[in-house]
Amino acid sequence: MNLPWHLYLMASLYILAGINHFRKPGMYIKIIPPAFKNPKLINILSGAAEIILGIFLILPFTTYFAAWGIIMLLIAVFPANLYMLQNKKAGSGLPKWILFVRLPLQVILIYWAYQYTF
Repeated sequence: MNLPWHLYLMASLYILAGINHFRKPGMYIKIIPPAFKNPKLINILSGAAEIILGIFLILPFTTYFAAWGIIMLLIAVFPANLYMLQNKKAGSGLPKWILFVRLPLQVILIYWAYQYTF
């Protein structure tokens, strides 16, 4: 496989983030807005999705679909980033400016994933 190094970097980031959903579930469960029911299940599904999409990203025949999956996942988790900004407990004591910077960071991550959709 002759894939670019940045694809491996992206895949590693999602795989590690997905594993972290299972290592420290409380960290993720508390950022799920209360409007969403069953935050434990949402945490499990989003963590599994990150791991699976990260693996599929480095398989040449699934890279395209994994990149689109990551884009959809990033859009789906955007409400959690907003909730962190609006709710002090969900924000884990992080400075507001960091929580605010996370919002446009999602757009950058979406653009990065989009690079692998063609």
